[in-house]
Amino acid sequence: MKKALISTVLVTFILTGMPWCSEQTGAQTKPYHEWWNDQNVGAPFENPKAPALPRILVKGTRFVTARGDTVLFRGLAISDPDKIEHQGHWSKNHFVKVKEMGATVVRIPVHPIAWRERTPAKYLQLLDQAVTWCTELGMYVMIDWHTIGNLEMELFQDPMYNTTKQETYAFWRIIARHFKGNTTTAFYELFNEPTLYNGELGRMSWSEWKKMNENMIALIRAYDKAPVILVAGLDWAYDLTPLLVEPLEAEGIGYVSHPYPHKRGKPYEPKWEENFGFAANRYPVVVTEFGFTLGKEGLTDNGEYGKAIINYLEAKGISWVAWVFDPEWYPRMLESWDTYKLTECGEFFKAAMRNKGVR
Repeated sequence: MKKALISTVLVTFILTGMPWCSEQTGAQTKPYHEWWNDQNVGAPFENPKAPALPRILVKGTRFVTARGDTVLFRGLAISDPDKIEHQGHWSKNHFVKVKEMGATVVRIPVHPIAWRERTPAKYLQLLDQAVTWCTELGMYVMIDWHTIGNLEMELFQDPMYNTTKQETYAFWRIIARHFKGNTTTAFYELFNEPTLYNGELGRMSWSEWKKMNENMIALIRAYDKAPVILVAGLDWAYDLTPLLVEPLEAEGIGYVSHPYPHKRGKPYEPKWEENFGFAANRYPVVVTEFGFTLGKEGLTDNGEYGKAIINYLEAKGISWVAWVFDPEWYPRMLESWDTYKLTECGEFFKAAMRNKGVR
């Protein structure tokens, strides 16, 4: 009798499409997924303040507003919103503290693992809050797909950076669709730091890297032609010399370098000019990461570098974003979450942002 009953229920389920139910209670144990009703993640962000800040455009080697005013951005990176929220400090006040530093742009790093674990739909809620708060505070936003490694072979430096081409393309498709028309989200940084890690992450040519970025740019432009799209150089986003031979075939973009002090020794300036600074003579360049990585990460070990890099970037008209406004990630700008007391690194970059350079 039991086998016959089960067979009858199965036949009924198959013929009618009814969800499988528990024999004893009749309760549904596994809801049927009505996949035909699925919608794409990231419906357009409805915000009446979306066009509140002037649109940022590329004009020659500069960033300009729609009125034609040249803008040199000085800002900082916060840590991943998922981390900040889990640690209880995700609020408008956090961005007020960023504003007090003198920042005009906030870089928001989205780690692939956080994007997946929180789920894209719920992660977008954090980004919506950040964009709303930054709009109210008059700061622009740079969204950064924060991964490190070789996207061509899908090998990455640490587990938190693991992603795929499909996920990376899907991320930018969602972001572009969601924030279309929002002038606060002025910059999309396609990939944080491409690196082969001395061959440990396989092989990838500049031509392959160039093509993937061109594909991402075309995808974003299908949804929104306005944001400035930022493309990183190789060698952990430091080296832009391939542009001498093979620049990207795309409009409205800028290039990225991360000139940390451990990348090249003194004399700094001629090496910076050779490795990335030359590009600012032809294209917009943004240094989206740098900070005090030498010794104890204070002024004693990094002060000379700090003055040199700020003066160099300002003289070249290169916008810059310092890393990182967090008490745990290094090089850290905060001593603690509780007090928001700045480290020497934090104090240095606050002075540089507020004074529009080092004096």
